[in-house]
Amino acid sequence: MKINVKNELIKRKFFRRLREAEGLAEATVNCIEKAIALYEDFTKNADYAKLNPDKAVAFKKWLQKREFRGTFLSLSTQHGYLRYLVKFFTWLSGEPGYKSKIAIDTIAYLKLSRKDERVATQYTPRNFPAVEYVRKLADSINVINEIDLRDRALIAFAILSGARDKALATLPLGCFNEETLVINQNPRAGVETKFAKHIPTTLFLFDEKLLSYVTAWVQHLRSREFGSQDPLFPRSKAEHGENSLSFLPAQEVTPEYWKTTGRIRQIFKRRAEEANLPYFPPHTFRHSAIESALRSCKNGAEIKAVSQNFGHEHVATTFSSYGNYDPVTLSGIIKHIDFGKKGINTNINTNINNNKDTY
Repeated sequence: MKINVKNELIKRKFFRRLREAEGLAEATVNCIEKAIALYEDFTKNADYAKLNPDKAVAFKKWLQKREFRGTFLSLSTQHGYLRYLVKFFTWLSGEPGYKSKIAIDTIAYLKLSRKDERVATQYTPRNFPAVEYVRKLADSINVINEIDLRDRALIAFAILSGARDKALATLPLGCFNEETLVINQNPRAGVETKFAKHIPTTLFLFDEKLLSYVTAWVQHLRSREFGSQDPLFPRSKAEHGENSLSFLPAQEVTPEYWKTTGRIRQIFKRRAEEANLPYFPPHTFRHSAIESALRSCKNGAEIKAVSQNFGHEHVATTFSSYGNYDPVTLSGIIKHIDFGKKGINTNINTNINNNKDTY
């Protein structure tokens, strides 16, 4: 497919704005770039200025038939791509050479129907492990070497902290105080948090044994003279096999950070397979931590503290993003409500009679 130089130049300007003016993360810019690439694939690199309602509608139909790994793109994926394209063309409509050619009304055609948009954006409850599962997974690790010790502590730390996997991969040893159990998720110290927020987090005391795995690991690192700038969860030390043609299974760690979170996911998956347990991605441990913490709250102050401990500015974020129950849990809670107890007065007629002077 022939490269459209005009498109490439305006794209470069747009991506620069996203990075430098809007400060978007590289991962987000990559997602937007992928959405634009799909549109280019559909139009065969036609000039962006030629966008019109018919072309926008045809692109949506083409996107619906697009397959990924043998299955059609979900509505949520389609919604994401279209949302990024709307952002791009909205910006483009204000640029010289495009103002008179791309109308805001035309861009509106790059949207799903209201029905499909509701389906695409509705919350889907995620399966996440119970604390008992995490304990069983951690206990299944037979500690023979340093790698085993690290993996066991990593799994325990994931649920006790509820930290995102990116924070786990970039957290320095000096950002965790084993005496107060406070984690200083500080971007200035190199910790990668969502939106680069500074999040002071105290470990949840869900399980004493899981906590002991974490503290034992920290003590081990200090005995090896790891410094405050070294990673709390270092990467494995690679050792070459015979003739340097292969790598031997790692036995110890090296004071280096993981470059991506992929290795953490691999650890969780491998340990689950070895224990004959179902695999849960690291981020689901965050869901588990929030659900377990909220269940133990007795008042509003504790709920607010839990929410803040996870880095949420508003309690509504905690409930809307993590507080939704899966159908089985929801059904179990509803079935155990004691409707025989006297609760809120829901008798409409009584309420109206008691407040008739206000009508």
